[in-house]
Amino acid sequence: MMFSFVIVAGGKGSRMGGEKKQFMNLCGRELWRWSAETAAKTPGVREIVLVIPEGENLNPSWPHDIPLIITHGGSERAVSVLNGLNAASCSYVLVHDAARPFATQKLFLALMDTVTENAGAVPVLPVADALKRIDGENITCVNRDGLYITQTPQVFHRLRLIDAVRDNPLAKDEAEAWTNAGGILRKVDGERMNFKITWQEDMTTARALTEQKITRTGLGYDVHRLVPGRKLILGGVNIPSPLGLLGHSDADLLTHAIMDAVLGAAGLDDIGTIFPASDERYRGADSIELLREVMRLVEADGWTVEFVDAVVIAQVPKLNAYREAIKNNLGKFFAVNIKFKSAENLDDAGRGLSMTCHAAATLGRHGE
Repeated sequence: MMFSFVIVAGGKGSRMGGEKKQFMNLCGRELWRWSAETAAKTPGVREIVLVIPEGENLNPSWPHDIPLIITHGGSERAVSVLNGLNAASCSYVLVHDAARPFATQKLFLALMDTVTENAGAVPVLPVADALKRIDGENITCVNRDGLYITQTPQVFHRLRLIDAVRDNPLAKDEAEAWTNAGGILRKVDGERMNFKITWQEDMTTARALTEQKITRTGLGYDVHRLVPGRKLILGGVNIPSPLGLLGHSDADLLTHAIMDAVLGAAGLDDIGTIFPASDERYRGADSIELLREVMRLVEADGWTVEFVDAVVIAQVPKLNAYREAIKNNLGKFFAVNIKFKSAENLDDAGRGLSMTCHAAATLGRHGE
């Protein structure tokens, strides 16, 4: 048997605030394309018929071998379905809602194997929630035993379905029109993921399911010598000390290490390249302002800094008393944890000649 796949996409989006959901972007593809492209790869499907709203113009690219036929719908679903059925040419037809993007080829094939000239087939799922009937102020419980929800696609003999829909224009779906016309209806197991996008919250759920989360971790390191006559600034906090860190900018090695970790995770250049010491603009620069620029760069590339962890290694001065102030200052940009460790009297840091800092940053972004 040969099948046409009719996608009903003629709605006006009234429940989505007037936005036509069938054309909304879902992970780089218009909503209607999800089911259309699945159907185009399904054995037995010979053509795709897309029913779009009245007055809508659409000339999409279509890289598949089978035809994509575009026709217009009407003010009522029955009119849109009839227009789609009349534009189709195969003996059998699957009628599908554009707002169900996650229906699978497995479901399509199960339906196609079940249909006959006299018996249509629909996917169903048992009702899982408790049901209530509300009549004004009266609320009564409804027994859910034996109750099922119906999904799409629904598959029928095309010419017989045309007659059924034409004779039952007020039917809620094609299955109701079919049974009202005396047709036999068979069921196949539906799919929980084959939900219909009706409200804005449904689109939020769909995007959460389809957007690939990319996570990267970057490492940062910095070292500065301790000298008299310089301020000691860590994480933008001025710490009282007879010794400060020597550097071209304010020598805030904690912020520097964090910036390099963030830039590294984003695959961008390090701070020595972006803010070179040879550039007089950065002499005495406030490293928190440089961090602000780094955040702008990574966010412009779609990244979000999810967490930063850093350890400062120093023998002098004692720094734990300033930990919360530093965390609060850096916490304006991202979630952060700061640790201070003694150098155990080893190397330059242990002799009070320098400080070092190691930092790790985790970044994330959504991609197609």
